[in-house]
Amino acid sequence: MSMRVGKEEVKEGESESEDVNESERLPAPPKPPRQTHPTTTNSHDYDSTSDIDMDIDEPTHSVKRARKSVVTPGELVTSDPQWMRGHGTYIPPSTTSILSTVAGTVLKTNKLLSVTPLRARYTPEIGDLVVGRIVEVQARRWKVDVAAALLAALPLSAINLPGGILRKRTAVDELNIRTFFTEGDLLVAEVQALFQDGSAGLHTRSLKYGKLRNGYFLSVSGTGGSRGRKGGVARSRRQVFTLTTANGGGEVDVILGVNGYIWISKHVNSAQGNKDISITKLEEQVSLGVYSSQNEEIAPATRREIARVTGVIRALVENGVGVDEDMVVRGYEACQEVDLEEEGERSDWLGGEKGRRVVELAMGAMVT
Repeated sequence: MSMRVGKEEVKEGESESEDVNESERLPAPPKPPRQTHPTTTNSHDYDSTSDIDMDIDEPTHSVKRARKSVVTPGELVTSDPQWMRGHGTYIPPSTTSILSTVAGTVLKTNKLLSVTPLRARYTPEIGDLVVGRIVEVQARRWKVDVAAALLAALPLSAINLPGGILRKRTAVDELNIRTFFTEGDLLVAEVQALFQDGSAGLHTRSLKYGKLRNGYFLSVSGTGGSRGRKGGVARSRRQVFTLTTANGGGEVDVILGVNGYIWISKHVNSAQGNKDISITKLEEQVSLGVYSSQNEEIAPATRREIARVTGVIRALVENGVGVDEDMVVRGYEACQEVDLEEEGERSDWLGGEKGRRVVELAMGAMVT
């Protein structure tokens, strides 16, 4: 009896120890929620002003990620199913997690999450004024580089013929297509149409469009048309303007292409001395030389001021300020103030500390 009782006691002891071990292996019961409204326990949203509250019991690295301003490709944006994915994001199969596909900043629009890339190709929109370079001549059109993902198309029927003649394009025009534009030529045009593959159709049916001469080409591509990126050419009311320079430089024309291509040139008044000519005759006279590739003589003072305007635009881009007519004018005036403050030999270089000083003065003038 004693042995049987002992075995039973041993069995009972073993069962008690097993119960203790099982109780140790069982997970702890979940804590009651601290908030009455729904929350996300694994939210990696990067905007601290969101209407989603983060649980204070989350690890500290999640709080740091919530204050992060830039995401990288493949990084988790959020796993909350209430958010919808937008541009620059994707959702892996069989999950609700939204991952970033580009390096950029998270942008919220109601319940839509998108990632605005830090640098990206230009996305054409109808009505945009762009500066482009001819890269290919085909039978009835030109292929133009406008800093987009695909080359834009400029049809032969979308340009003005010399003399302002309005007629149907013929086989002779196709044979003489290189007399209008050839490889390497720069032009300013307007986006007229968008195709299904994302490419753009251009036209130059205006006196303010056409071949570019007598100037300097500046590229700030990758930031053009930015809506959230800093330091790009901003869409504004006027993309073409004339700047009156100092130091005997005369007038300088500035063309701010929305695609990030900029043209700065000597101002040429083609209508000078022809005030009594009708508009039709004026268009015919202007269009006769619109396809000329011969540059005019540019005075050294004008060249120096063109270089100064170029330096101002570069300083604005390097310091993350949007480029438009107002900022270029204010930046040029600030550059003159900085030159007056300098003692001794004056430098025309607008990089580094001098460029930051010019931008600060321009921004201060805009605020006041």
